[in-house]
Amino acid sequence: MSTSKSTKPFSPAPFNPPFWLTNPHLQSILPKFFAPKTPTYRRMVMQDSLGETDIAYDFYDAHPVKATENGEREQTPLIVLFHGMEGSSDSHYARALAYQMHAQGWHFVVAHFRSCGGIPANGRVFYNAGDTNEVHHALQNLSEQYANIYAAGVSLGGNALAKYMGEYGDKAICKGSAVISAPVDMSSAALSMHSFLSHRIYTPYLLNPIIKKALANDITKEEIDAIKAVNRISDFDDIFTAPRHGYRSNNHYYQSSSALPYLITVTKPLLLISAKDDPFIGFTATPNDVSDSVTILDTKHGGHIGYLRYRSDKKQSQSEQAKGKKGKVSKFDINWIPETVSAYFNSIGVLSNNK
Repeated sequence: MSTSKSTKPFSPAPFNPPFWLTNPHLQSILPKFFAPKTPTYRRMVMQDSLGETDIAYDFYDAHPVKATENGEREQTPLIVLFHGMEGSSDSHYARALAYQMHAQGWHFVVAHFRSCGGIPANGRVFYNAGDTNEVHHALQNLSEQYANIYAAGVSLGGNALAKYMGEYGDKAICKGSAVISAPVDMSSAALSMHSFLSHRIYTPYLLNPIIKKALANDITKEEIDAIKAVNRISDFDDIFTAPRHGYRSNNHYYQSSSALPYLITVTKPLLLISAKDDPFIGFTATPNDVSDSVTILDTKHGGHIGYLRYRSDKKQSQSEQAKGKKGKVSKFDINWIPETVSAYFNSIGVLSNNK
């Protein structure tokens, strides 16, 4: 594990899985089977930045939140999650993060992207991994009620958040952020997804739901025929994602949307977590690619949004205690990411209700 520049010292617990659990594909696939149950979310629905599509915000409140009065906003920190491709508040990482942040005494919310969370997209545009306007819009909506906002982003949602932090600099609404398994160089990530194993294992899982959503939208017969013929995500991006969002091609989309060129202009604390064996993400940031406000945390193992642990001396974690688990505790857990993210937020001075 290696770290780089940071505004304050940060010493995370290492991720050291046993040798039989180091395979990156096991790490990427198995975590969903060890996710905690879905929390009881409170849903709010607001429009997207274009005023075309409803967006779901799923909250896991640390305590009841009073309506804003006389300009006074909720002071307990709110952690906002921007999920990955075809993710939602039901994703394994969202559930684990929700319980960990709740255990810290912080509010938590998943801000869904268009077409996700069970609400279809009604406008022309869908999911855009570089749409920092949409990220800013979501944070603006939340800042009307919450004074202290921090953000986490996973996979493509992490790329969007990291790009936002660099693009907006001091004007970024969140006071700090953590990004996990993000393809900050989307061109090399696309090439990684073309490899035999990634294409065979992951592409159908990710591509089929996207195609289904696209076909349900108002599209031309030519688009329908072209979409039905694709078998790679990059082909779908070239045929559908790029032209729908104003890009000339998938190459133009990847170049314009990648967070990597913007990491040097980040001015607020940002943690980048990546596994060197991640089968999805391609090139990752190096210390020379980032500003002094960015901390790079590279682990040898972990796969893509994996970090599945086996602990022979397993004891209940804070988040497990918050879930009210009793009796036998599984020796497998996916709590390394939530624990590391909350430790980072604590290291940069997140206000807590119980401090």
